[in-house]
Amino acid sequence: MPRISKYWDEKREVARHREYVTHTGKYKGAPISATSTGIGCPAAAIAIEELLRVGAHTFIRVGTTGAIQPEIKVGDLVISTAAVRLDGASKQYVRPEYPAVAHYEVVMALIEAAETLGVRYHVGITASTDSFYTGQARPGYKGYMQSWMKDLIPDLRAARVLNFEMEASIIFTLSNIYGARAGAVCAVLANRITDEFIMDAGVENAIRVANEAVRILYEWDQVKREKGRAYFYPSLLR
Repeated sequence: MPRISKYWDEKREVARHREYVTHTGKYKGAPISATSTGIGCPAAAIAIEELLRVGAHTFIRVGTTGAIQPEIKVGDLVISTAAVRLDGASKQYVRPEYPAVAHYEVVMALIEAAETLGVRYHVGITASTDSFYTGQARPGYKGYMQSWMKDLIPDLRAARVLNFEMEASIIFTLSNIYGARAGAVCAVLANRITDEFIMDAGVENAIRVANEAVRILYEWDQVKREKGRAYFYPSLLR
């Protein structure tokens, strides 16, 4: 959490339990909080459930990812519009046909933030899985594989899925079920197709973009209240 909150104007730690650490404060006048969720959708689901109970209404996943499209460079960012639900946790909430979709306002705010900060980014669909190894087509212990694993990346690539990560699907699914907003911005540490990897590449940019997106959403929410509108659209800023 200090890595995110170091950019804020005000910050303080308000909770710490196991892997869940929460900082809250202000960024350029906007109220903001950040919570670590550990790894995977089951842990993230606990965080979303409990953050909703204390008043959170907008969630932005900030993390790292592996790209599966060759044009995505290590160090770029991926802004997710939706997630393929390859996890198990979201299926405990709703049937698998239910889409895991990011909120359009959060997607737009992340895009605007990335443009403002001048960082390279891509926008599209993410695949979320609970498994870092076999669920992302990596061999398990002693090379363990099943036949479907070998087809996973080619099938996802054919469907124009951009990347693998491990939390977006549950964050999007729960946010839609419970009437909250959610999005995700991830730094590309690896490209599985070009076989490139750089530890920590782009992470600071992802953090900066997420913080700036919170400020943008805060300002848009103020405009919506002033003009009596439930949804943001660009001409509200005129």
